[in-house]
Amino acid sequence: MLFVIAIIGISILGFTLWYSARVARMRGLPAWRRFLPLSLLVLSIAASLLRAADVPQVANAVAFPLLLAAIAVSLMEVRAERNRRTPTVTQ
Repeated sequence: MLFVIAIIGISILGFTLWYSARVARMRGLPAWRRFLPLSLLVLSIAASLLRAADVPQVANAVAFPLLLAAIAVSLMEVRAERNRRTPTVTQ
């Protein structure tokens, strides 16, 4: 059971890293919007590492919401880029 949870966690982290790097490569965005998902991911990882320093309260309160914010922002930017690239058909 622990193995399955670890695989799911690693998959979510990899998914977030993939989409954050994809947003960072979008040249049409301002720099702060390009690197926002990546910085949220790094902050989430840093907050999660606080567990090793025996501060689990901060890690539990901050790490997961930052990871969700990184996922939400990166998906929003990728979808917005896709909508900008596809021509709209008007009738």
